Amino acid sequence: MGKIKIILNPISGMGNGAKQLTVIQDIFDQSGISYDISTTEKVWDAASIAKEAAISGYSGVIAAGGDGTCNEVVNGLMEASLQLSKLPVFGVLPVGRGNDFAYGAMVPSTLIQAAENIIKANTSPLDVGLIEGGNYPDGRYFVNGIGIGFDTMVGLEAAKLKFIHGPATYAWGAIVTLFKYPKAPSLRVTYNGETHEVESNQVSILNGSRMGGTFFMAPGGRVDDGFFDLCMPVKHISRMKMVKLMLQYTKGTQSDNPVITMAKSLEYKVEAVTGSLVCHADGETICIDGKKLRVECIPNALRIYSIGEGSN
Repeated sequence: MGKIKIILNPISGMGNGAKQLTVIQDIFDQSGISYDISTTEKVWDAASIAKEAAISGYSGVIAAGGDGTCNEVVNGLMEASLQLSKLPVFGVLPVGRGNDFAYGAMVPSTLIQAAENIIKANTSPLDVGLIEGGNYPDGRYFVNGIGIGFDTMVGLEAAKLKFIHGPATYAWGAIVTLFKYPKAPSLRVTYNGETHEVESNQVSILNGSRMGGTFFMAPGGRVDDGFFDLCMPVKHISRMKMVKLMLQYTKGTQSDNPVITMAKSLEYKVEAVTGSLVCHADGETICIDGKKLRVECIPNALRIYSIGEGSN
């Protein structure tokens, strides 16, 4: 294994990232692997550091943080791909709040186990997503998934909380959003060559399987199958039915609900016929009043340190 770059977000996990710095150093010092650590200070630092590390020839680039840090590092690596024929292996040390991407990508759930897996150099393929529209007309990459509507509103409410950690933040965000519960907009959703007119307050498109630390929007999702999974209600539902649906999400049993459509596709297009689109990608806001979005899966764009079935 060549030299690896570890990109640490000290404020990830409500400050957990900074607390884990010495743990990370101890593990990799003992491994004998050549490495260095860069600490982020502001938004998009992780993307810039990752791009520079890739161009400089590092063999691995590791995101030590949560889903937001992973998103930035992947954006940096994908930007570097425009100049490189071979990219570093992507890795995750899960010290964030939700760690949904790490879960779906079969990265070990604890910091120590994830670090040991990187040291063993077990890797597998990773699909990457590209979303175009909203604040990113030229596109932004993502790795776990995007949410349009309800779950984005939940995330925005959860982000306001400063003293609650983990899945509890999203549970509280869901309660607040349910209290407000806006009417579902009319949408035009295109995938697999067919266009569907729906009234939906939630469109989830996943590379992984879980969002919000609790909700299994794509229980069968795989990050290496070359497709993204869709989960969406096809008509407006009452507040109480939404509560029931959310409980199904926590178990991944929503496919039994007749109001839910689930599908797999390489590309999706979502257009607001009435109303507007509130969207996130990996928890990062894409738009709050968008009109059109396009989502594309880029199969096997990267390799990731994981314990997935395709690891070697």
